[in-house]
Amino acid sequence: MAEGSVPAVWRRYPQRYRLVGSKCETCGEFFFPPRIICPNCRRKGKVVEYQFSGRGVVESYTVVHTPPADMEDQAPYVLAIVRLEEGPMLTAQIVDVDPREVKIGMPVRMVFRRISEDGEDGLINYGYKFAPL
Repeated sequence: MAEGSVPAVWRRYPQRYRLVGSKCETCGEFFFPPRIICPNCRRKGKVVEYQFSGRGVVESYTVVHTPPADMEDQAPYVLAIVRLEEGPMLTAQIVDVDPREVKIGMPVRMVFRRISEDGEDGLINYGYKFAPL
């Protein structure tokens, strides 16, 4: 690691904790995760940090019955593609709902939750998930 550099996990805190992405002020397109260069405008684009509303809809989903080892305590759980109201899509877990009640088009909102834990005495990782509105 270069002197003075910040570990990647810390650099991603704004994305993981607050759903911060970016927006091109030239063409108006939104990006999540954030980009530093607009793929549409290239060098002519002016990309700035953008705080997403955290509201969206379920575009597609699946119910996971056989999870990876670190998520066994959460099964069955819903993993969905959520389209944010500003346009970008992301993959996230849907919580606070019976998996049988999740539907395509269901409005959801971002919630801040525990994602994983590095061992019994390890670091607890937090981030975004989505819950029904």
